[in-house]
Amino acid sequence: MAGTRSTGRRERLRAETTAEIKRTALELMGSGGPDAITLRAIAREMGMTANAIYGYFATRDDLVTVLIADVYTALADAVDAAWTTSAQAAPAERIRAWAHAFRNWALANPEGFRLIYGDPVPGYRAPDGGAAPDAARRVCIGIAALADTAWGDAEQAYGDSDFDWADFDPGLLDKVRPAFPALPPAGVALALRIWGHLHGLVSLEIYGHLHAQTLSPQKLFHAELTQLVRSLNVDDSNRV
Repeated sequence: MAGTRSTGRRERLRAETTAEIKRTALELMGSGGPDAITLRAIAREMGMTANAIYGYFATRDDLVTVLIADVYTALADAVDAAWTTSAQAAPAERIRAWAHAFRNWALANPEGFRLIYGDPVPGYRAPDGGAAPDAARRVCIGIAALADTAWGDAEQAYGDSDFDWADFDPGLLDKVRPAFPALPPAGVALALRIWGHLHGLVSLEIYGHLHAQTLSPQKLFHAELTQLVRSLNVDDSNRV
């Protein structure tokens, strides 16, 4: 019995130290950029020896891979939850729910946002298939779902484009086409355009580029989202 308690204590302490290492890595990146993530710097911040930290992560790249997987999964969970919760809402409201979930997550996790959408960590080599293939697929599918939800109403305005399947990366199509077989190339293009609208303002906000221009970035995001929904001509019957 005593051995079981001892093992459980060691596992708990290891989990706590691992979480602190990851937290410290993101804090270092937030203050010093992606090249500030080094095992020696993390060890120094935590008061550990360099050799001790190697017992948790054998290499810097191992740590970065785990960080990306954690961050990307958290983002995927946030936007998926918003999409699921709004399942009975009108298309416009579902688009708003997803968009606000994305922005809220980014504002709450600016270092994580920078890790997956900002400057790459210098010298980092992701494993084959990427650091977080499942989470990346989920976010990609979520973006395509926005276009798929809007397409019935938006097709008249966007359906006459000259996009064809050759215009898109095969890896993207491998994710999107099985999930939304009725979505045409113009619909996939619309998904990317929606993503550009949402991601652009959030990225400017996270990197501090809006603060010198506006005291109300949330109001600006809301206005852009309102205009986007109007341009899609989607059902907005749930709007009060």
